[in-house]
Amino acid sequence: MKQKDLALILIIVFISATISLLISKVFITSPKNRTTKVQVVEKITTDFPQPDSRFFNINAVDPTVLITIGNSSAPTPFNAGH
Repeated sequence: MKQKDLALILIIVFISATISLLISKVFITSPKNRTTKVQVVEKITTDFPQPDSRFFNINAVDPTVLITIGNSSAPTPFNAGH
């Protein structure tokens, strides 16, 4: 590659970069594109309100309570040999 070719390529690259920078500033980053409206979210607190009585039944079965059926004290109740 000759010295003139290298200089010409560098000049073309510089001019192209300058033109693309100017075009991008005009079309892409206009001030109207930099602003937006967002929804404001409420702050999360550690307070947990009581659930609505229409949806929460206090007398319902609690799945976290251990339920014992019968009075079997066998350590392996499903063992077929005993």
